[in-house]
Formats: sequence, C-alpha cells, structure tokens
Amino acid sequence: MGEPESQQYLDAGAERPDLIHGLIFGRLALIFVLLLASWWWTGSYLNQSIGSFPTSLFLFFIFTIGLTAVYYVFTFVNGDYVMQRRVQFFVDVLLVTWLVRETGDINSPYVSLYSVLICLAGFILKKNETYLIAVACALSFVLLPILAGQEILYSSSSDVPVSRTFQIVGWRIVAILFVGLMSGRIAERKRVNEELRQSRESFADLHILHERIVQSVHTGLITTDLDGRIYAFNNAAENILQYASESVVGMSILDICGSDLRLRIERSLAAVQADATFTEHSEAEIETGGEKTVSIAYSVSPLFRRTGEVSGLIVTFHDLSQVRFLEDSLRRADRLAAVGRMAAGLAHEIRNPLGSLSSSLQFLKEKVPANVAEHSLFDVVLRESERLNGIITDFLSYAKPPADALDEKRGTDIDAALRDCLVLLKHNPKVTDAHQFNYTPPPRPVHSRISETKVKQVMWNLLQNSVNAMPGGGDITVKLSEISDGRIRMQFHDSGPGFTPENLEHLYEPFSVAASGTGLGLSIVHKILNENGGRIDVDCSNGKGATIVVELPR
Repeated sequence: MGEPESQQYLDAGAERPDLIHGLIFGRLALIFVLLLASWWWTGSYLNQSIGSFPTSLFLFFIFTIGLTAVYYVFTFVNGDYVMQRRVQFFVDVLLVTWLVRETGDINSPYVSLYSVLICLAGFILKKNETYLIAVACALSFVLLPILAGQEILYSSSSDVPVSRTFQIVGWRIVAILFVGLMSGRIAERKRVNEELRQSRESFADLHILHERIVQSVHTGLITTDLDGRIYAFNNAAENILQYASESVVGMSILDICGSDLRLRIERSLAAVQADATFTEHSEAEIETGGEKTVSIAYSVSPLFRRTGEVSGLIVTFHDLSQVRFLEDSLRRADRLAAVGRMAAGLAHEIRNPLGSLSSSLQFLKEKVPANVAEHSLFDVVLRESERLNGIITDFLSYAKPPADALDEKRGTDIDAALRDCLVLLKHNPKVTDAHQFNYTPPPRPVHSRISETKVKQVMWNLLQNSVNAMPGGGDITVKLSEISDGRIRMQFHDSGPGFTPENLEHLYEPFSVAASGTGLGLSIVHKILNENGGRIDVDCSNGKGATIVVELPR
C-alpha cells in the first residue's frame, strides 16, 4: 500500500526545487560564517597567530564548498529531492563532527551545531528521519572521545580527566537527544498542520463546488432547519419567487409560501420532528414577492446530516408557467392548424364567385341611370363586396402567407421599419389629435432575419389594434430594445380597456370576440412570429390598458 494522500502532499511540497536550493545555499552562507569563527577560535584557543590557519580546517572548508557545488549540480540531474535532502543531512552530521574534532573535541563550541542541525531537520524532514539524525549526531559525538581514548584520533582535550569527560559527553548527549525529541515533535506538528491546512482547503473547495452546483441548477431549492427557518435559497428560487436570498435567509419558510403549500410544509415539519421518513410531490399556487401568483410543482423531503440524522427540510420546485404556456401554445396551434386548412379551401371557393358577382354588379351599375333611386344600392353592395374580399384576403394570408426570402446577411432594420409604420399610422383616418404616440428607440441599430414585409405586418396589426381599442383617444407607447439572450424586444402599450381573462384564452384565434376589425390581426401576428422563431406575450394584469411584448430573432 502507498502512503496516505496527505503524506503524499507533504512529500510533494518537500520536493520543491526552491526548498532544496534554499538548503544548499543556506549551508554555503553558514560555512563562510564558520570559516571566520574557526579562524578566530583556533587563534585564541590553540594559541596560534591569526595568520596561521590550520591546514585541516582549510581543507574542511574547501571540501564543504566543493560538496555544495556538487549538491547544486545534482539537483538538475536527479529530481528525487527527498533522497537528496536525506543524504545531505547525514553528510552534514559528518561535517559537523569533523568541525568539532578540529576545534576542541568535546570542548568545542561547535557542538551546538548538532542541535542546530537537528532543529533544521525537524522543519524539513519527517519525524522518524529527524530522530535518526539526532541518534546519528549523538553517536558521532560519542565516538570522538572513544577513538581518542584508543589513540586512533588525536585529541586536543586529552588533559581533561576521564570523569569530567564522561560528565561532559553525558550531558551533551542528553541535550542532543532532547533536542531530537523536540524536533521530532516539531516535524509531527508540521505534518499535522499541513494535513489540517489541506483539509481546510479541500473543505473550502468542496463548499465552493457545492455552492456553485446549487446556484447553477434551474430548479428552485430551499433548505430549512427543524423549525422551518431558511438557511439556503438558490438563484432559481430567487427568480421564481421574486425574493432576495439575503432577505429570506433566517426567516420561516411559512412566511413566504401560500396557504396550500403552508399546510404541507407544516405537516412535513411535524413529520421530520417525529423522525418520520417521507417525500411529497404536488403542485400549488404561490404568491411571489412581486405580488404575482405562479404555479409551481414542488417536492418536500427530509434533509439528512452525514450521520443520518434529520436536520430539516429540502424543498425543490420549478415554475410551471412556461410549461402551461407551451401546452396552451400547442393546443392553440392544433386548433389554428385545423382552421387554416379549412380556411384555405373555403376562402378560395368563395373568392371566385365573389369576383364574378362584383364584376356583374359593376356592369349593372353602369347601365342604371344615376338619377334612379336604386342607383345608391349598387354602391352599398359594391362596398360590402370589397369588404368581404378584404376579409377573405386576410384569411388567405393567415392560412397560407406568401413566402418571403430571408436576408440572413443584412436583415431588416427594425427601428427603421417601426418608424415607417408610426408615420403611416399618424395619417390613418382613425387617428385623432387625442391619440398620443411615444417611441423609445434602441441605443444602436438592431436587425432581424425576418423579412421587412412580415415585420411591418406584425407592427401594423398591433398598432392598429391599439388605435381601435381607443376610438376616443389615448396614449400609445412603443419601446424597442435588445435583451440579454441576443433577441430583439418590441413593447406596445396602450391605455385602452385591455382584455378580459376570457378573451385572453382565445386571443389568437381567427374572428376572436376580443378583437376589433376582421378579428384576424393578432392571429396573423401570432402565425408570423411562430413560423420565424419569434414570440408574443400579452399582459393586462395591472388593469391599466394592454401591454403586448414581441420578441424577434436577431
């Protein structure tokens, strides 16, 4: 089995080249300091002049400097920095022993370098390796008087009594081993601190990952404690319920849910407090922070801790408005498709005899003298036949609109098309001085791939509907802008009576009772937008006229 993951991290950190280079160059700096100190020591302790430096010490420093160069070159040859640091520390034990031997044996002031070396090992090596360095230092120091007593090595402290030698060596061995024990604790503490640091970083990374996952899902998510107080409220929940997370965290979930959902939440809280396991799925109406009512599909289940203990509730939900809209659009499309197929055939069959009838009436009108009383009846019949022909033309346009080529490269300038329609509308006989027009253009030109003919047909029908809804005058506000997803939004608002909920249900059907004129304007608009990737939405919720929002593709 390999090392634990945390220990592998420690080894990876210790194998950094900057760490081993710091150890090498730090040793080099210490060598020059010791060179000067040894020069002074040999001159005072051994009664030598400053100019006479021992050859053995000179060779020692030359050797250590060369060894430092070898260490540095070897870092580029071998990337196993762990083994290099171990070898360097054991070689350092021998170098310190050599220096102690040359500067007074057991009386050398450089015996303290053993402690310095052991402390440094505690910060760089592992605990067991630090203990080995301490034992190696103790054995090396003990070998000096032993080898001197056997006359294998020359001792500069040979005049020290044997009892005194044992006393000095014993206390210094105790000091070296004690420093080794403390340094081993330092190495262990360093390892624990490193593991703790990495655990904190891992926990922070997991927490950030959890937060990003929770905030990125498109399903609303709320978590509570056992008392129902909210402590998590994601972005989707903010968008659906129209509450800011800062304002609801800490509140009771019962304060932001409707009566239907409140009863289920209360029942769920009672269940988790009784350690009951459950999961509830249902639909409910809930009032948002924007004072609107939305339909949601939700799920309530217990929230468990790592130990398996229940800590609260987790409520997930999503807005059914888009689903309802798509379902209504699908049903409407099915109905309109059936009407369109019928209209195409029926209108064609009516239009042919209507044309013959209009031609015959025009011929008869020319034969009847102008002073005959019945002459005016021909004008009435001809006007009605023209009106009927217009209805059939609109119906055919709705059922089977002409194909227009799309200009993908240049597109249609929506701002210019809208200005043209507004200019024409102001000259419409139905428009009076009591009608006020307000137009907010976009900050820059916007273009749509829908053909100019179809775009103007959409604009003209919507503007005419606004005028027809306010025969006595009123305000018509038009706003053109770009929205975040790269689409174009046109907003038409009038101060007329708006639509009733009953009329909204059949608003896009041909000859709707909610429509004025022929009743085909909104049907044609809806069909054009659906066929070209657009969208239309009507809002009459504020009771102050009607607002129609049209989205067009870029």
